[in-house]
Amino acid sequence: MDLSAGVVAAVSPARTAGGSCAAAEPLTVLLLGPTGSGKTALSLELAQHYGGEIVSCDSVAVYRGMDLGTAKPTKEERARLPHHLIDVTDPDQPFTAGEYSRQARVALREISARGHLPIVTGGTGLYLRALTEGLFAGPERQPELRARLERSRAKHEKQSGSSRQVTPAMNTANLLTRYHREAVANSLNDLPNLPHSSKEWQMLSSNHLVQSETWLHRLLHRLDPASAARIHSNDAAKLIRAIEVCLAARKPLSEVLARDPLTGFRVLRIGLNPPRQALPPREDLYDRLNRRCAAMFASGIVEETRSLLERYGPVKALDSLGYRQALAVLAGTLSVEEAVAAAQQGHRNYAKRQLTWFRREPEVHWIAGFGDEPETLRAAIELIQNKW
Repeated sequence: MDLSAGVVAAVSPARTAGGSCAAAEPLTVLLLGPTGSGKTALSLELAQHYGGEIVSCDSVAVYRGMDLGTAKPTKEERARLPHHLIDVTDPDQPFTAGEYSRQARVALREISARGHLPIVTGGTGLYLRALTEGLFAGPERQPELRARLERSRAKHEKQSGSSRQVTPAMNTANLLTRYHREAVANSLNDLPNLPHSSKEWQMLSSNHLVQSETWLHRLLHRLDPASAARIHSNDAAKLIRAIEVCLAARKPLSEVLARDPLTGFRVLRIGLNPPRQALPPREDLYDRLNRRCAAMFASGIVEETRSLLERYGPVKALDSLGYRQALAVLAGTLSVEEAVAAAQQGHRNYAKRQLTWFRREPEVHWIAGFGDEPETLRAAIELIQNKW
């Protein structure tokens, strides 16, 4: 069944009898659901029927070389239909929810401009929320500033318990004010002209409130007490980001928090909710997840992980499900059998958390079944037809 002509009409602006364009917005479909629920299978069928293109929404599938642990569409499946946001960066490169949102929105606009139906599919709830609701429009990452903060944090941790020279708090405030003024002269994405080895940086990082184990938190408290109150003192990543925003945007993070929701599209959310535990002979989600994890290890995820580790080192991406257990096998702390069992339990727990997250999404049309079941496909087609 080829419905591509109908989709062209659905994703293109409608025209009145006089030839002018009405305000109809193009349609995009979001397929969400727990891992192992058959989202990929359903997205392929819908894209085939509707002349669509698939936009992945998976925080691990963005990484090249991480194939066995991510259940990416196969090369053959990707050859059938255009796919986006798969294999876009290397595992040692940072890829944030904000970057995903920027790239995915570009893909949605380009797909719609071609008269095709964008189908977003995946299980990373934060990425989906960043795409639809947006994140705060803060400055981009500042590598030089981040490196300086990390070095200062490490120095203070090393010097834990040692006496330090007291610097008046007002000196710190004066220095930050100067950095804010310099940020105004630059674009918000440019690094403020921070000192490299001057006494000024020492003054910034050495005031009487600073203590070694909570240095970043104390520094943030000087800049933005509201953000410091809600960020845990040991959450270095969030603390560094908050400090980075304060310096680059010349105002506290708490004052620049603002979301940028997706506009220009009618959004249809379709959720898959297969049974997690079912009586034989019906298969349930946990059965599928157990088999998938066993297949990962049988297919060579330990060897894939070894290759990634040798090439990139112990990067954060390797802490994802499947790879984490494969690393334990390589480290000798788990046998292959124990790693399979741990991965199975981890995936079952993850599926529960995903369902909890997705149930908070607005206006989801839930289908009680797997994505590769004929009844599910028929129900999804009916939902799309009714949305046109």
